[in-house]
Amino acid sequence: MKNLLNRLFDSNSNIEELLSILDNNSNTKSIILKGLSGSSKAFILAKLSQENKNLTCVILPDKESASYFYDDLNNIIGDKNILFYPSAYKRSIEYLKTDKTNIVLKTEVLNKISSNKKPYLIITYPGAIIEKVISNKTLTKNTLEIKQGEKLSMDFVIEVLNEYGFTATDFVYEPGSFSVRGSLIDIFSFSDEFPFRVDFFGDEIESIRSFDPQTQLSTEKHKKIVIIPNVHEHFDETEKVSFFGFINKNCKFWISEPELVLDKIEDTYTAAEQRYKEVEDSDFDDEDNVILEPSKNLLNVQEFTNQIKNFQIVEIASRSVFEAEKEFYFNTEPQPKFGKQFNILAEILQNNEANGYETYVLSNNEKQLIRLKDIFTEQNQIVNFIPVLKIVNQGFIMHESKTCVFTDHQIFERYHRFSSKKLSHKDSITIQELTALRPGDYVVHIDNGVGKFGGLQKINNNGKIQEVVSIIYDNNDILYVNIHSLHRISKYRDKDDEPPKIYRLGSGHWKRLKEKTKKNIKDIAKDLILLYAKRREQKGFAFSPDSYLQHQLESSFMYEDTPDQSKANELIKADMESEVPMDRLVCGDVGFGKTELAIRAAFKAVNDSKQVAVLVPTTILALQHYHTFKERLADMPVNIAYVSRLKSSKEIKQSLQKLEEGKLDIIIGTHRLLNKDVIFKDLGLLIIDEEQKFGVSMKEKLKNLKINVDTLTLTATPIPRTLQFSLMGARDLSVINTPPPNRQPIITELHSFNNKIIQDAIYYEVGRNGQVFFINNRIQNIFEIETLVNKLCPEVKTVVAHGQMESQKLEKIILEFMRGDYDVLISTTIIENGVDIPNANTIIINNANNFGLSDLHQLRGRVGRSNRKAFCYLLSPPLSVLTPEARRRLKA
Repeated sequence: MKNLLNRLFDSNSNIEELLSILDNNSNTKSIILKGLSGSSKAFILAKLSQENKNLTCVILPDKESASYFYDDLNNIIGDKNILFYPSAYKRSIEYLKTDKTNIVLKTEVLNKISSNKKPYLIITYPGAIIEKVISNKTLTKNTLEIKQGEKLSMDFVIEVLNEYGFTATDFVYEPGSFSVRGSLIDIFSFSDEFPFRVDFFGDEIESIRSFDPQTQLSTEKHKKIVIIPNVHEHFDETEKVSFFGFINKNCKFWISEPELVLDKIEDTYTAAEQRYKEVEDSDFDDEDNVILEPSKNLLNVQEFTNQIKNFQIVEIASRSVFEAEKEFYFNTEPQPKFGKQFNILAEILQNNEANGYETYVLSNNEKQLIRLKDIFTEQNQIVNFIPVLKIVNQGFIMHESKTCVFTDHQIFERYHRFSSKKLSHKDSITIQELTALRPGDYVVHIDNGVGKFGGLQKINNNGKIQEVVSIIYDNNDILYVNIHSLHRISKYRDKDDEPPKIYRLGSGHWKRLKEKTKKNIKDIAKDLILLYAKRREQKGFAFSPDSYLQHQLESSFMYEDTPDQSKANELIKADMESEVPMDRLVCGDVGFGKTELAIRAAFKAVNDSKQVAVLVPTTILALQHYHTFKERLADMPVNIAYVSRLKSSKEIKQSLQKLEEGKLDIIIGTHRLLNKDVIFKDLGLLIIDEEQKFGVSMKEKLKNLKINVDTLTLTATPIPRTLQFSLMGARDLSVINTPPPNRQPIITELHSFNNKIIQDAIYYEVGRNGQVFFINNRIQNIFEIETLVNKLCPEVKTVVAHGQMESQKLEKIILEFMRGDYDVLISTTIIENGVDIPNANTIIINNANNFGLSDLHQLRGRVGRSNRKAFCYLLSPPLSVLTPEARRRLKA
């Protein structure tokens, strides 16, 4: 990337003059850069930053564009001095719910620019830059510095932490907490990604280490650390200043599209004022969150404009807002669109080369660059380009240097996700569960069985104080488990509400129960083992290696493959190319890319003139898959159809006739595909989606169909038997643990049924041009819910869908919602499996207490399938009237 950076600007006369103006001694207060396209904006800042000795702050119009810009800079120069400065809130437009992750990132930036004189590059957006922060003086005053080897009382440190508002906990796993263990203090400051472990020897600091709260393993040693409280909530408004008052006067401000930035500030401030008034007029009472009074905590657009004029400003725009004194023009244009017509791309690259232009093709996936070369080779095209294993958001052509910067995701029309700054730690599941347990809850010890959780205790073990978990068994027998052996304990889970049987310690009941269970599993599995053994003996069809068309299909995937997805893809293809019939289970969370793997496998089968059957549990999922397969394979020579109750008998008969004659390549359907009248001419691949949704009789029919046919099973929530056979090796297993890049966690909130919550959730989503699912699983009152939504949000377009509707009407409604004709889909759980609408990122689930954990997980997975933050609202009666099991499900 360094060679590319030099190629772009080494002969550009604008750069030297720009550097001269950005020097501290320049009297030019405002300049404008015109003509910059795509990611050339990030490239020019990266070039200038190499000589820059001052703090630079870049303001983008919104968080998404700021995140892309931050990602571009990291890929171009990979500099640790690039900082992302977020809002302290989950939704900056409301300024209501604080986000500890954002507060840590925000505090980290403030601490670095306060204590270091490095020329940091700060990337931010309107919602963050207008928030007031504590002054530099107040921050310094409220910073606890701890050095290795210094004399410092443990009691003094604890006193300071309490004064800073830190919470004493048994385990440290989130910012603002600390834990004391003998001579150790674990502290999670608001300014660092990892907590610190401070080891005292008397009143002397013996060592300081940061550690991963999940594994408890040290990650780095430190000579000096600083502990900072929650700077956003711990201080009064009178101690706060604007961001412009916090930084030094030599800071340079770059503003991309300043008109949009100012409009966004005005809209955000107005929305915050309205939200503040609504909350003040309501009975809002939530000690974990605050509501900002805009006039005291935010800058309005006029205040922002007045204060930023005290600094040197660089505008990136077509016209100036801040009356630029100096103008620079760069002759660039965006990367041209090729519509995946590689012959046109080859012609453009050849013409560029003839005109003296060098073309760089950027990708963070080496396979994509190889695929592109293979496509040109297959088409007998001689094309030269320079591959670069880095990526930026948008390509461009810079005519001054005769350089083309193209990105692979734009060539293949794939979606590029940014990789934003996030905390690298994860909450430990074991610790989370332990802190969520209450005395009396049931737990299971791997060697001693089910008992009741008795809490954390400290006991004397041979003169040493140890912290242990106590588990109470029958007859008040107590088992003490050291905290370092927490992996041997799990939370008791059962679908029934009946309490488990608890036995005495050492009685042998638990051992006998485990042996009996193992025997039952072996008996149940016997027939299936024989089936899989028979499959192994059968000689299946060995598919051919990947063709040129296969490469083109995989390269055109809109999103970048995750490592797990890429690995699973290679294993599936290796299985298909083997003579042994494939039987692979792909297990991955909703939205992790399982359907894409199925499409690639299906196309590989069709390439060898084999037919593919895709078996799904619901009619809606069949319809969804049909449209997904049709869209992905639109440019390929493939015939696709689907059968379900949404199709007429005549249409189904026609499809089955084509299937038998071999004129149909891929057929998608529900259990209807298992009927005797479904005859394949040459079935080569069976894809089963969510196998656990099929009944026993359906699975018996599948057995005969699967014997010598390659089988691919997809699931988000595998049943124990399915998973057990995969782990035993009877079936091959691929697990997709890695979420798609930039997949944001779904914000889940639990509320009682509240009109205001519903109204705010719908208006917020529709306000950002999104769509909403409203789940109401009772058909009897579903139209009453629609009437309520129309009353609360009269401007919003709603539609109702449920399983008892006429087939054609249901299909029409789902397709229209997918097309964006409606804002809110009010439905039963028919959308639970497979409905994939990236534009729908808010789901409201009424009477959530009546759903099982698996159902809630599937429903929640219908949102958050794009780079937008998604929200799930669980509406239920007050927790006090629910059963303990229902409360646990909703809190899980």
